[in-house]
Amino acid sequence: MDCSQGFTAQGSVRLRGARIEDLLTFEGARLNGDGTALVGTAMHVGNFDFRTAAPPSGAVDLRSAHATWCQDGERSWPKDVFLEGFTYDSIRFGDAASGEGATREDEVADRLAWVRRNPGYAPQPYEQLASRYRQIGHDGDARRVLLAKQRHRRRTLHAAGRLWGHLLDVTVGYGYRPWLAGVWLLALTLLGTLVFRAHSPSPMKPGEGAPFQPFVYTLDLLVPIGGLGHRTAWYWTDGVSQWLAYVLIAAGWMLTTAVVAGMTRTLNRN
Repeated sequence: MDCSQGFTAQGSVRLRGARIEDLLTFEGARLNGDGTALVGTAMHVGNFDFRTAAPPSGAVDLRSAHATWCQDGERSWPKDVFLEGFTYDSIRFGDAASGEGATREDEVADRLAWVRRNPGYAPQPYEQLASRYRQIGHDGDARRVLLAKQRHRRRTLHAAGRLWGHLLDVTVGYGYRPWLAGVWLLALTLLGTLVFRAHSPSPMKPGEGAPFQPFVYTLDLLVPIGGLGHRTAWYWTDGVSQWLAYVLIAAGWMLTTAVVAGMTRTLNRN
């Protein structure tokens, strides 16, 4: 079906439930419909070329549609694009203005901006895009898309949920950036070691046990499971050091909980 160069629609183009085995092209077309410029819900097409001459004046509705191959451009999409349920086997930018010289990072950013044109929060467009990146071997890009999905979802939660979401984000990137937990652990270990080296505690049993080791003591505070024997062998008369010890204990529990929650989320692909 050719709706390409010179094609201008005054009103909605309605292709609801259409079955087009080969090519559906809007290359160079102008869609001037009010409200909804293209209704493509539940349509199935082979090659979907949507490189329009200008952004449609109304919304594009692709809910529950499927395209084997989808090609779009910098000027293809209006403000609102209904994407929930839209699936595709391959998708790419097809004009030089958006693709030539662009890095893959730029391409992912553009794709995320496209997904966010869907009104409200819907997880499926993010998951579809992440699935496409996995299929072509770009696992890092897939994780970036899924992280963006969680950040979008966070805005829909109540205050406590948003707070927990922020914690998961900064500590482990919702499980998609687990190396962040190592950065926090390293920074807190360095902080505790330096402070406790300058301010030594008093032994619970003078004359017994090994000398105070600030590095081991800091790790003992940060690791919530098991123990290295230092935490219970010393006490503080210095209030600042005592409060730092409390902070490190709390941080250790929060990091552990965030890592477990984040990795569980990743394994479940939520």
